[in-house]
Amino acid sequence: MKPWTFANSLLDRAAGYVRDPFLLGMRLYWGWQFFQTGKGKLSDISVPTAFFTELGIPFPQLNAYMAGCTECFGGLLLLLGLFSRVTCILLIFTMLVAYGTAHLDVVKTIWSDADSFVSAPPFLFLLTSVIVFIFGPGKFSIDELLRRRKAA
Repeated sequence: MKPWTFANSLLDRAAGYVRDPFLLGMRLYWGWQFFQTGKGKLSDISVPTAFFTELGIPFPQLNAYMAGCTECFGGLLLLLGLFSRVTCILLIFTMLVAYGTAHLDVVKTIWSDADSFVSAPPFLFLLTSVIVFIFGPGKFSIDELLRRRKAA
């Protein structure tokens, strides 16, 4: 076996061991952050409604409730690893809307000022949602328990 093949195989195995704990950590931390953000919106709906009105978002109160509920309940589902991929689709959409409305200026300058794009508040929420959507919630999730139960 060639040395680079052996090293690559070793690194693949090592990465496999940390994948599920990494996904768990991402889900727990960012699921809680989503929950807190959504709960904050829902606890005083007048604040996000006023902000959405200022941004010119149609039906600002309805959209404030939808964003708050998606973040709050989606965060809890992400935390648990339940309906993870469907939840991530909703969270990704919500973060893309946030970029397209409240942070449109950084989207317009993404190529000339990438630091502003990745420093905007939705970025890490979006990144986490994309990672969990692509890789799934990992072994330490209710989705995995349900999958195993169904397979048995």
